[in-house]
Amino acid sequence: FGVGGGFLITPLLIFYNIPPAIAVATGANQVIASSFSGALSHVKRGTLDFKLGGVLLAGGIVGSTAGIFVFGFLRRLGQLDLFISLLYVVLLGTVGGLMLVESVNALRATRGGAAPVLKKPGQHNWIHRLPLKMRFRASKLFVSVIPVLGLGAGIGFLSSIMGVGGGFIMVPALIYLLKVPTNVVIGTSLFQIIFTSAYTTLVHATTNQTVDVMLAFLLMAGGVAGAQYGAKAGQRLRGEQLRALLALLVLAVAIRLAIDLFVTPPNRYSLTGVDLG
Repeated sequence: FGVGGGFLITPLLIFYNIPPAIAVATGANQVIASSFSGALSHVKRGTLDFKLGGVLLAGGIVGSTAGIFVFGFLRRLGQLDLFISLLYVVLLGTVGGLMLVESVNALRATRGGAAPVLKKPGQHNWIHRLPLKMRFRASKLFVSVIPVLGLGAGIGFLSSIMGVGGGFIMVPALIYLLKVPTNVVIGTSLFQIIFTSAYTTLVHATTNQTVDVMLAFLLMAGGVAGAQYGAKAGQRLRGEQLRALLALLVLAVAIRLAIDLFVTPPNRYSLTGVDLG
């Protein structure tokens, strides 16, 4: 899918009662291994734009640095857990919903014999009229570096606060805003995620001491194997099919988080009905 998997790992760790601060920092570390394994597969196939990935990375480092300071501030206030959960519900719900609508429309258009409009690179919108343009040959783009740097910074900020690689936002943004071809988007997204997540993990470990090394190692081992299988499986599906599956995954996680956040769980330690003698 071109995502590091942090949008799933971090909520799942929280579901298993791992403290959110530990889940965020350790989840960011796991993303490195799975992203590296997936990016390596795309390098071999020639579907990775190193130049575009480098510009995204430059913005990502700046955004990650800012996010680390916000993370520490919220932790000191005691509001980190609530903020992380709310941010996940809003972002995942919005991105997943938009992606699902678009991918369903694209699948319907394909079945009707029409080519999906959003898959085509080179189409222009307001972003393509911005100054400071740069040519990205692998992606067949000639676009301003301003939105690319801004996107990278936003992803870096989210990575440091939410423990995600940011691919669930970067992939649709590159496809729908910058019009990057889907086959190039996945490898390029993973490339940027590797270095942004590595930087985020290092800073979290040194400033917040919130990285569980053993947990990260176990997650990394599973991530490497899963990424190789996913890269092969992705070749059997069209771009709009991949986007539909990713949208369903994102929405499923958002719904589960919303339930845990807004529905009061039963009291496991209630003494109702117990005869105390």
